[in-house]
Amino acid sequence: MSSILLVRHGQASFGAADYDQLSDTGHEQSRVLGRALAARGVSPDLVVTGRMRRHAQTADGVLAGASWDAGVDVDAGWDEFDHLQVLAVHDRPSSAEGESEKAAFQRWFEEATLRWTSGDHDDAYDESFGAFTSRVSAALTGLAERLGRRGTAVVLTSGGPVAWACASLLADDADARTALWLRLNPVSVNTGTSTVVRGSRGTTLVSFNAHDHLSPDLVTYR
Repeated sequence: MSSILLVRHGQASFGAADYDQLSDTGHEQSRVLGRALAARGVSPDLVVTGRMRRHAQTADGVLAGASWDAGVDVDAGWDEFDHLQVLAVHDRPSSAEGESEKAAFQRWFEEATLRWTSGDHDDAYDESFGAFTSRVSAALTGLAERLGRRGTAVVLTSGGPVAWACASLLADDADARTALWLRLNPVSVNTGTSTVVRGSRGTTLVSFNAHDHLSPDLVTYR
């Protein structure tokens, strides 16, 4: 049986001019995860990242924490969707009375994401939701086939691809998968780990968003 560990990147620099780099907390989360994986005896045959800087930095921290001497493969199939464009094409709603800035942003993000996933406005985006999910599914299938029967891979990616990989393995039709993705994506913990196995029963999700390697002060969602 082969195993794929899907890891969301460490905390990025939310609110900064350049989101695509880890915060100090994100670097620490990555090292902590590496130590935890090594303590469990995980020894990957493949380490894979998307193309984002936060993916590469998370990989660096995990490798350092685990003391793994492994090369890192980069696969664009594991890139996050362009959340900045998804927001940019959807007018920011007015803040409700008494609503915090954080809550207002979350409401804007959820509305913009619903518009993107609906499929009714695909021409407004460089990458439609359907195109995004197709490339993530292809990346997961290709990696499972590449591993063979007994390999182990660790994938450092983002919440969107992790949530889609999991939703695609849990739901049977497109609408149900989309609805599940919309529920899983917002609760993805930084360096949370989801485990997919491939054996005689096919490719199966056996855990989602495990983050018991983190102390309470290191649990973040952005």
